[in-house]
Amino acid sequence: MEKIRKGDEVVVITGRDKGKRGIVVRRIDEERVIVEGVNRAKKHVKPNPVKGVAGGIIDKDMPIHLSNVALFNRATKKADRVGFKVLGDGRKIRVFKSSGEPVNA
Repeated sequence: MEKIRKGDEVVVITGRDKGKRGIVVRRIDEERVIVEGVNRAKKHVKPNPVKGVAGGIIDKDMPIHLSNVALFNRATKKADRVGFKVLGDGRKIRVFKSSGEPVNA
């Protein structure tokens, strides 16, 4: 079970974009995620009339390492670490380490 999933709101805790918040768009692999509006780079794109793609320079969200982001806790309005808790019926849920409250995502 992953601590950070697609659709989670995260905060960048280190690097060039420190302090920025965004939604996880997709998970690349075990260690990297793409966060909306974070770690943007300019990419040169060739035109492709078959696909209907115009050429030019576009802004693209690049992957960022999981160690550089933390889940955003709406109750405290801060970044928070994530842990796991097993419920009585055997389900495993994510909880915030600071409060023990379940992650509602």
